[in-house]
Amino acid sequence: MQDAIIFRGPLPNGVTKCARAQNSAQSQQFGRKHRCGREPLNSIQTTNSVHISFTEFDMDLLQLDDFDLIRVVEGDHDFHIYVKLSDETTHCQHCGKYGVIGFGRREQVIKDLPRLGKRSSIYVETRRWRCKHCGKTFYEELPHVDEKRRMTDRLVQWIGGQAVRRTNSSVAEEVGVTEGTIRLVFAEYVQRKYDAMRFATPRWLGIDEIYLIKPRCVLTNVEKLTAFDILENRNKKTVAERLARLDHRKSIELVTIDMWRPYRDAAAAVLPDATVVVDKFHVVRMLNVACETVRKALRADLSTAERRGLVNDRFLILKRKHRLNGKEHMMLSGWLENYPALAMAYEIKEAGYRIYDAKTRDDADAAFEEWRTSIPQEMKGAFGDFERAWRNWREEILAYFDCRATNAYTESLNNLIRTTNRVGRGYSFEALRAKVLLSESPEKKAAARPAFQKMLSRDLTIEMTVHEMRVPTRYEGRFGTPLSTLPEILRESDLDPKQL
Repeated sequence: MQDAIIFRGPLPNGVTKCARAQNSAQSQQFGRKHRCGREPLNSIQTTNSVHISFTEFDMDLLQLDDFDLIRVVEGDHDFHIYVKLSDETTHCQHCGKYGVIGFGRREQVIKDLPRLGKRSSIYVETRRWRCKHCGKTFYEELPHVDEKRRMTDRLVQWIGGQAVRRTNSSVAEEVGVTEGTIRLVFAEYVQRKYDAMRFATPRWLGIDEIYLIKPRCVLTNVEKLTAFDILENRNKKTVAERLARLDHRKSIELVTIDMWRPYRDAAAAVLPDATVVVDKFHVVRMLNVACETVRKALRADLSTAERRGLVNDRFLILKRKHRLNGKEHMMLSGWLENYPALAMAYEIKEAGYRIYDAKTRDDADAAFEEWRTSIPQEMKGAFGDFERAWRNWREEILAYFDCRATNAYTESLNNLIRTTNRVGRGYSFEALRAKVLLSESPEKKAAARPAFQKMLSRDLTIEMTVHEMRVPTRYEGRFGTPLSTLPEILRESDLDPKQL
């Protein structure tokens, strides 16, 4: 059992690193119950100090092998944990021979995982040794400490995982380091993840772009609804090179895109056997744009009040007729009755939407021809973009009716990317890409902790302290300790079986 002093709150006057309380008033404070509810064990109260023996429960505060706990100073915002190495160095790090002598020491402060909502720092005096044989000096190595920075290995790993889901500034504040340090740690974490991460090539590949300073290409697994990659730009060369690096790219059956020609050309060059499908949303959106063009053309002949009302109600014109409620239908009818050109444009838009109600590609093609021939001459200019898009992308548009695949997930992912970038107030492209890909990883979802379940009193009928029975605090897909292991736990404890 290790002996130690624990202070809570600011250090008392006169207390130095010898870790002794200097007045009896503090002794009353230190004599209160421990966090676990037990009275301090073997506590010795004298006139000038209080000495508290740390038990195994207190050692859990550190949870690092090769270190012995000396004392813990708990402040308002920090834990200061003083430790020493369990084993002394006996061999030279240079020649490997036995026989070294002390040659000074220095105190090092190592950042560690936050505990109980407070930052943690480990204080350890590292000894400097000199070899009796080769005469060289060296400092003893600290186990569990990162080679590049004064942090524990587990803190470095924790920072990487937290920085995926949170902003760098919030992680830096919780740990007690600068934001630049978080960025460096996160960059190394991301590189390790990329080296170990291999995404399976999707059968249905989605390609879209998002504007973050400039257009970025977003690749998704449309079938499994996961992010696949984000490219620095959407040029044909960049997209083609990325598709060419895919493993088993011949397994890709569908490629859903918007009407951006470089996507189609890249897919045709690298994935000649895949079917290219133009996303339905990008096609029907052109019908809404045409309706808006007609509505804006009417504003010149309207009064200020009418113009303001038409602007406020424009979303009714863009909404599908079968989705209008009673009030919305009445309001829209008033506008369409007063403005015949707007009513004509609305009906043409609804007829264009109904093309996608067709069951087969032949029915859809016939519905489009019927729609095209029904457009009055005065409306051909407003709806000309939709007609040209269908003519230029006919095969890719009709391919939708064979598979009914859309890029809806990719569009949703774009919104999440924008939100992530806005919360981080403008990440670099590399940082944003890492946050999206790693947070969307299936391994992350599988490793999520289960929901909390309350332990009922009938589930644990034995009253014992933490010191007498240690229940595992980290579960991996489990809700409790398996019944088969309970006898072993009881044998290792100090519990008398006769009390059961």
